[in-house]
Amino acid sequence: MDAPANSPCVAPVVDGRLLEKYDRPGPRYTSYPTAPHFHEEFGHGDFLREIKQGSTVNNPPPLSIYFHLPFCRSVCFFCGCNVIFTADRKRPEAYLSALSTEMGMVQNALGENRKVAQMHWGGGTPTFLSPDQIRRLAEDVRGRFCFEPGAEISVEIDPRETGGTHISELKQAGFNRLSMGVQDFDDEVQRAIHRIQPEALTRRVFGEAREAGFSAISVDLIYGLPAQSETTFARTAERILDLNPDRIALFNFAYLPQLFRHQKAIQAERLPAPAEKIRILQRAIETFTSSGYRYIGMDHFAKPDDALCRAQDAGTLGRNFQGYTPRAECELIGMGLSSISQTGSAYAQNHRKLPEYMACLDAGHLPTLRGIKLSSEDVLRREIIMRLLCVFELDTEEIGRRFQIDFESHFANDIGQLDPMIADGLVAWHGRRLKILPAGRMLARNIAMAFDAYLDAKSAARFSRTV
Repeated sequence: MDAPANSPCVAPVVDGRLLEKYDRPGPRYTSYPTAPHFHEEFGHGDFLREIKQGSTVNNPPPLSIYFHLPFCRSVCFFCGCNVIFTADRKRPEAYLSALSTEMGMVQNALGENRKVAQMHWGGGTPTFLSPDQIRRLAEDVRGRFCFEPGAEISVEIDPRETGGTHISELKQAGFNRLSMGVQDFDDEVQRAIHRIQPEALTRRVFGEAREAGFSAISVDLIYGLPAQSETTFARTAERILDLNPDRIALFNFAYLPQLFRHQKAIQAERLPAPAEKIRILQRAIETFTSSGYRYIGMDHFAKPDDALCRAQDAGTLGRNFQGYTPRAECELIGMGLSSISQTGSAYAQNHRKLPEYMACLDAGHLPTLRGIKLSSEDVLRREIIMRLLCVFELDTEEIGRRFQIDFESHFANDIGQLDPMIADGLVAWHGRRLKILPAGRMLARNIAMAFDAYLDAKSAARFSRTV
């Protein structure tokens, strides 16, 4: 493969009018097919067979395991996660017991020859758990799964819920990467989203993490929030640079009040206008890339020596439900409420509601709500979409040879959808290689959407906008 289309630390320059032209609802492609196309005909028995099948092949792929810890003390109005709001610190106990039961079922299905290369705890707020609960859960996980040396072990933390011995307990439990929620430092924005998180608090927790030996810290930001402007968010971006995180995630606010009731507390008229939102994004990208971060794609930035950059250079970068990953070869096993798993040829999602999740485990089977078995066409299209989003190019000759198809005839209708993007300088053909140009990197989702056989106007309305 040629060197990636992106040049390190160079911001893509795109006319704002072009971004407005292509700004429409579309998937983030953490999976293909996307989650709205999962169905309940795929149940726990199907998922169990998939896990066992993946463990019987020679040299089975390594694992990435995810634990969803859904508890939060208060609601953030922007949130689109599956969350349980509670002030009861004893509430997680029954849930941790259920997680242990689910782990046992998964462990039995996997057998003894699978190694864990990645682990991530997300939420909710994992640091809602007490240090003791964190220790006990980590010990339970370590007692059931075998980790590769140097495995990436990460956790999301909320500085407002990270105090006392949380940081030291996470370090002792083997975590080596923290993902810290910030969103925005502006006071007015924080009030509008019901998340008061003083900058001084964030800096204190960040410093404690560095002192504890965490050399890999990411921060999460959101653009498009109420009361944001190009000027205010530029101040936040500069203060983030002063923290010197290793990765930065800059998420587009998915304003979907029809799906998330608490988002109705946000007045639509307080959201930045589309043109202003685009200026916020463009300036943030310019700020981060001019300060030495590589624009990995979509919503991720990383320092040039980060594992994400090395994987992108090597052509091995992937995407899953945690976003970009340097270990695309891993199969993902998700545990806990609403967690999604990805095997070689299937996806499976757990129940979203606690009573149903608990009832399945009490009945002695995996808490699978729905999923999908991929067809050979799904696998082909997933490969195409992920290549475009991860390395910004597609070798159609290699794809055709590997999947035994004539690419041009097989995708004749899809290729035709690229014509306007070619005319606008977003993508171009170089022989039989399709390359996303620098101006197209901010619109990679739109380019990938041309190869989505499931996407229509009705299903697209469930997704956030692409810019």
